[in-house]
Amino acid sequence: MRSSVEIFNIRTRETRVVWQTSDLFEAPNWSPDGRYLLLNSEGLIYRLALESGAEPVKVDTGFATLCNNDHGISPDGSLIAISDKCEFGKSCIYLLPSQGGAPSLMTGNLPSYWHGWSPDGQSFAYCGIRDQVFDIYSMSIEGGEERRLTFGEGRNDGPDYSADGNWIYFNSSRTGLMQIWRVKTDGSAVERITDSNYGDWFPHPSPRGDKVVFISYDPDVFDHPRDLNVRVRMMDADGGNVETLFDLFGGQGTMNSPNWSPDGDEFAFVRYEPAA
Repeated sequence: MRSSVEIFNIRTRETRVVWQTSDLFEAPNWSPDGRYLLLNSEGLIYRLALESGAEPVKVDTGFATLCNNDHGISPDGSLIAISDKCEFGKSCIYLLPSQGGAPSLMTGNLPSYWHGWSPDGQSFAYCGIRDQVFDIYSMSIEGGEERRLTFGEGRNDGPDYSADGNWIYFNSSRTGLMQIWRVKTDGSAVERITDSNYGDWFPHPSPRGDKVVFISYDPDVFDHPRDLNVRVRMMDADGGNVETLFDLFGGQGTMNSPNWSPDGDEFAFVRYEPAA
């Protein structure tokens, strides 16, 4: 099996397999009602029911058929954010109804990669590359101007909101190795959260507000490639009590986008086997 979609319970410390396939599937989001996971594969978006045991069902994304693994379901379950490059040849962010439908363009500046919903569902955070500079931005779901939150201090990527909506966690190479940082949603008070000997990526704060889960690469790995031995780690919201939950073969696609269960007891991820 190329992809194994799995769930880890942080209370029992047990893992269960949800679904396995010979195809490449990536980046599970957990629906707010807890009933399904949203994943991408080969440019398309799929809904995987958690209880039925059925195969994933393709979501109608209209013309957007080159979606990447930067996607997510709004807190009220009504919208899906996707990142797709069909229309302009570079990734841009669209919103569409969660049941599927015509995508509405949100970002005029390209490329842009969606990464997280605000808890009230009224804005989202993303990575934008402007003149080869990777920075964190946010935008209202009503559209308009993007708000720049970082300013070229190394590469900045992978933003996701804290449960209280006050912080956006992200990863940054501003001190050398990629590490986890956070910034207030108004762009103030930037804080470093991890100080590790790994390359730390894709922080996802728990909906309970107590924990953050993230991926750590070996220190000599540049960027966030797939098909490597990595570790899934967890820490307190302030960076304390960092622990390695488990090692796995994965990386890119394992958990690029928000992946916690609504109750904050579990998170979803994808474990991989080497490509044939």
